[in-house]
Amino acid sequence: MISRVLQFWRQRFLGLLVSQLRQGISPQKIALTLTLGVCVSAFPIVGTTSVICFFLGLWLRLNQPVIQFVNWLASPLQMGLLLVFVRFGEWLTRAHRVRFSIPELWAKFHASPAGFFREFGLTCWHGIIGWFVVAPVAGVLLYGLFLFLTRQLARQTEPLGRAQE
Repeated sequence: MISRVLQFWRQRFLGLLVSQLRQGISPQKIALTLTLGVCVSAFPIVGTTSVICFFLGLWLRLNQPVIQFVNWLASPLQMGLLLVFVRFGEWLTRAHRVRFSIPELWAKFHASPAGFFREFGLTCWHGIIGWFVVAPVAGVLLYGLFLFLTRQLARQTEPLGRAQE
């Protein structure tokens, strides 16, 4: 199992990044693509992250397959951080704490999307507010990390002649 995960990581992810570097995409652009893919994947409104990544990718001229792939890989962050962002947004706005569970949210949404938004619309805004406060800070930290890593990867993939210059 672990060898399959490592093989996937090497072939699908690192292979994709190496091919981007060989095509002339800068480590900065790749780091920005990775950062936005991860940060947007945690956006607390389910079903919106692919669309957000698409428009950010168009606007910033980022590689669509890479940003969408990273968004997909990091998608568990959305469910894992949903309650955190909602609670943080409630705390920031000094709002009354709404009791809910993720399975309850899914059931209510599937039963009636309009009723769901009437009941939990403000809770969605609290999640968005929490995300908007955290995402820029996380983005700066992730960009620094990804920039370091992509520069290292670029150095390792340089042709032998260029590396000796």
